[in-house]
Amino acid sequence: MTAQATCPREPVTSQAGSRGRGRSDATPNASAGAIAPAAGTGPGVRPATWRALTAAATDVAASWEPAEHVASTVLDVRFALGVVTEALRLTVQGEAGDLGHMPAFVPARRLLERLRRAFLEHAEAPDVRAEAEDVVQLLRAFETVQEALDIDAAHRFAARLTGNSAQQLVVEMAHDMRSPLGSILILAERLRAGAGGELAPIQQRQLGLIYSAAFGLSALAGDVIELARGGTTLMDQQPIAFAVSEVLQSILDILRPMAEEKRLTMRCTGPSADVRVGHPAALNRVLLNLATNAIKFTNTGAVDVTCRELDRSRVEFSVRDTGRGIPDYVKSNLFEAFRQRQVPGDYAFSSAGLGLSICQKLVGAMGGTLEVETELEKGTRFHFILELPQPARM
Repeated sequence: MTAQATCPREPVTSQAGSRGRGRSDATPNASAGAIAPAAGTGPGVRPATWRALTAAATDVAASWEPAEHVASTVLDVRFALGVVTEALRLTVQGEAGDLGHMPAFVPARRLLERLRRAFLEHAEAPDVRAEAEDVVQLLRAFETVQEALDIDAAHRFAARLTGNSAQQLVVEMAHDMRSPLGSILILAERLRAGAGGELAPIQQRQLGLIYSAAFGLSALAGDVIELARGGTTLMDQQPIAFAVSEVLQSILDILRPMAEEKRLTMRCTGPSADVRVGHPAALNRVLLNLATNAIKFTNTGAVDVTCRELDRSRVEFSVRDTGRGIPDYVKSNLFEAFRQRQVPGDYAFSSAGLGLSICQKLVGAMGGTLEVETELEKGTRFHFILELPQPARM
C-alpha cells in the first residue's frame, strides 16, 4: 500500500537556555508523568494513530533504565516523553511545538529514536495500518522534532562553553576521557608484557604506538585538569629521594615507539650522581611533554634528553631536537594556553597550546625557569635548572 500525505513543517521552538527549568511552569500536557498527547489530535489524524503513539510512549517509559543516563531519573524520562509527544501533536497540527521544557539531563535524541521505533512497532496493528496517511504525517513530525532537538543541543552546548560553567564542563570531559584511556594503557602494557602470549616484533611495535598515543591523549586530559587547578600542582608535595635514571627510562619506554616510527634516534643521558631529592612526578611530566613535542616536530635526526650537573646540587635538564625550529612570531606567545595558530601546521605543543603552558608552570613550581633556544631548520632546545640536592648520607 502506498500513501502520500503532507505534514505542515512549522518550526519547533527549543528556547535554548531554558531547557531544564522547573516543572511548575511546564505546559499542562507535558506535566510530570504525562506521556500522552492532548485530546483534540488535529486535522486529518485519527484516534488509532494517537493511541499507537501513547502506547509507544508508555512502553519506552516502562523499559527505560536509569543506567542509560546516570543523571536522569524515571520521572525525568516520563516528563520528557510528555514534552515530546506534545511537540509531535502540535507539529502535526501545523503549530510550533515547544521543547524548551525538556529536562536538561535526559538524552533527548536517544529518547526520541526509541519512541519512534516503538511507535513503528505499534503501527503494525490493523487499525493503525488502515490509517497509513496519518502514520506518514506523524513520522514526518518526528523528523521536524528531531531537527529542533539538534538545534537545541547545539545551542545549549555553546551556551555552556561560554557561560559560568564552561570550565567545569571542560574538566568533566577531561575526566571522562581519562577513564577509558587508562584502561587502554593498562591493557596495552599487559599485552606488551606477554599476558596474551609471545608477541612478534611488529606486534610489540604496534602495541608501543597504541600505548604512546593513549598516553598522549591521557596527558592532554591531565593538562586540562591541571590548568583548571592553576597549573602549579605538584603531586609530590614534599621533595623526596628519587633516581633520575628511572625518570629518564620511563620517558624512553613511552616515547621510543613514536621515535622509531619516524626513524628518529632518541637518547637519554643522566647525571653521574643519580639519586637526587626533588619532585620526580612533576619532572617526569615536564620532560615527557617536551620530548613528545620534540618528536612531533622532528622529521629527521635525533631527540636528546640530557641532565648535566652544574655543581653538587644544581642540575640542568634539556630537551634538544633537530627539527624545523620555532618562528619568531610564535615565540612571543609560546607559553600561553589556548593560543590560536596563525598558520595551519604552525609550531604548537597542541592545538590548544596547553602543554608548554603547563610545563612552564610546573618548572616554576619546582623553583626553575623554562627557557628556549631555537634556530629555523636546525632545531630547538628547551632547558631549565633545578635545585636537586643529593640525599644526606645515612
